[in-house]
Amino acid sequence: MSRALEEILFADLSHRAQTITRAVSVTVAAAVVVLLMGIVVRFQAAGQLDVRLWGLFASMTTWAFLAKGLLGTLASAAVAAVIALVLGLVLLAGRLSRRRGVRWPAIAVIEFLRGVPTLLLIYVFFLALPSAGIKLSAYWMLTLPVGLSTAAVVAEMYRAGVAAVPQGQTDAARALGLSGIQVFAHVVFPQALRYIVPALVAQLVIVVKDTTFGYVVTYGELMQNAKVLIANYRSLVPVYLVVAVLYCLVNYAISSASRRLGRPLH
Repeated sequence: MSRALEEILFADLSHRAQTITRAVSVTVAAAVVVLLMGIVVRFQAAGQLDVRLWGLFASMTTWAFLAKGLLGTLASAAVAAVIALVLGLVLLAGRLSRRRGVRWPAIAVIEFLRGVPTLLLIYVFFLALPSAGIKLSAYWMLTLPVGLSTAAVVAEMYRAGVAAVPQGQTDAARALGLSGIQVFAHVVFPQALRYIVPALVAQLVIVVKDTTFGYVVTYGELMQNAKVLIANYRSLVPVYLVVAVLYCLVNYAISSASRRLGRPLH
């Protein structure tokens, strides 16, 4: 990288650039505020913000129903995440293998799972497998496709982390007499995780979002239960606002937990 390019990318902003940045930020913030106000006005005009539509949240039955859906979401997302993390490591090992008979099938699986939309995989589990005599519960028809789709992405994250570890670390470990597996397990992979923790957290958030496809298989996750409430109470905006807050809280909890787990790695 040339010196001039480094200065452009990493040097402190000039006074003029700072002024322009502030002006653009204020303009964008003002535009967002105006947009939100317009949305609120339209919702109010449509009657979606009437107090009567919020009455369902005064009932503990409503909150119990949403809590049941939230537990369904967390149960599916947690197992899908475990599947993705473990299978992603297996796919990484295959992709890094020196044997073509192992490496190329692993690459093919990774590229296939990365290329196929998660929703399409869910339809395969929901429609194609039962016609072949393979019957799964709604839980597994959602969790397995989400886990498989995420595993391919996680495998590539692992590979990026491994590639980021300096070669000298591997050479030093081998000089100490460690085997290839020991070098990977005790030296390379722990350091690789340090680099990819933020990306893994972002992917776990996506896993939680992908569970909203549960409507395809009528799995009782949070969004599915929200749709039931909307159908019964005709309270579209209030229900979706509350559900959005619940998803934000879950994703914030994931991010907070990851920061705590990531501290020992630094």
